[in-house]
Formats: sequence, structure tokens, C-alpha cells
Amino acid sequence: MCDNLHMSTNLALDDHLIEEARRVGKHRTKKEAVNAALDEYVRRRRQVRILEAFGTFSVDPGYNYKAERQRHVRDRKTKSRSS
Repeated sequence: MCDNLHMSTNLALDDHLIEEARRVGKHRTKKEAVNAALDEYVRRRRQVRILEAFGTFSVDPGYNYKAERQRHVRDRKTKSRSS
């Protein structure tokens, strides 16, 4: 597998659409506009997956998140003292 995170790609993009995205997003270059658009696309798709999962998990009514949070705080203090 290639470890290169950047690849040169030739794409046929709608010139008017890319120019509008560049202008609206205040991007200096087409590349910046495309990268910003791809980043936003990925974030939105992840949000959709989270929303679709909402309500599909069972909840333990006896779970006390405040007590769990306090336990983590105590654990961190104990670790920092022993270091």
C-alpha cells in the first residue's frame, strides 16, 4: 500500500460550480475549495451515520455517568501522584 496521502488526479469538474465554491468559501485556489468540500462531505456523512444510530442502542437505566466521571478524575489524580 502506498503511504502517500496526496495524489495527483485529473477530474472533469463543473467550472461554474467550482468557481462558486471557491468564491463562497473564500478560498484562494480551486484545490483549497475542493479539499474543503471533501472535508465537509466526509464530516456530514459521519454525522448522518451518528444520527441514524441514534435510538438503536440500549441504555442501562442504572448507569451513573456522574459517578463514572468522578472515578476517572480520581484515577488521573492517583496516576499523577505516583509518577
